[in-house]
Amino acid sequence: MELKTVRLEIPENSNIILGQAHFIKTVEDLFEIMSGAAPQSKFGIAFCEASESCLVRVEGNDENLQEAAAKNALKLGAGHIFIIVMKEIYPINALNAIKMCPEVCTIYCATANQVEVIVAQTELGRGILGVIDGFCPRGVEKEEDKAARKNLLRKINYKL
Repeated sequence: MELKTVRLEIPENSNIILGQAHFIKTVEDLFEIMSGAAPQSKFGIAFCEASESCLVRVEGNDENLQEAAAKNALKLGAGHIFIIVMKEIYPINALNAIKMCPEVCTIYCATANQVEVIVAQTELGRGILGVIDGFCPRGVEKEEDKAARKNLLRKINYKL
């Protein structure tokens, strides 16, 4: 077995959701979930089929985000993984619906941070072992940091 890290390429001002699912209709069901979560959102979805044709299945409503999702899926090369690249929507707006999708098995991360994916390669193929999502903590928040966090949540309309 060989271990590798694969750095995902997340377009500027985008978020991603990386997960694992189990069936070819995943890409269409995720499309419906994303469309319903925020109709104004822009997104691309790629799903790595792990049997039959072993193709990367791609859907979405934005060509650039579809290309970014497909490129990252090919780089990962792990069976049954999916990646959603999104703009004008935060993962929190769709995450619970995605978790409830019957084909979805695991969510590895939902983030706008830099992401490295730890991948295992065997004779059979590749699988995701985990992710490195962002950077290590630099300390514990102080009162001014709490105020900034609370202000941000209000600025983006997640709190009154």
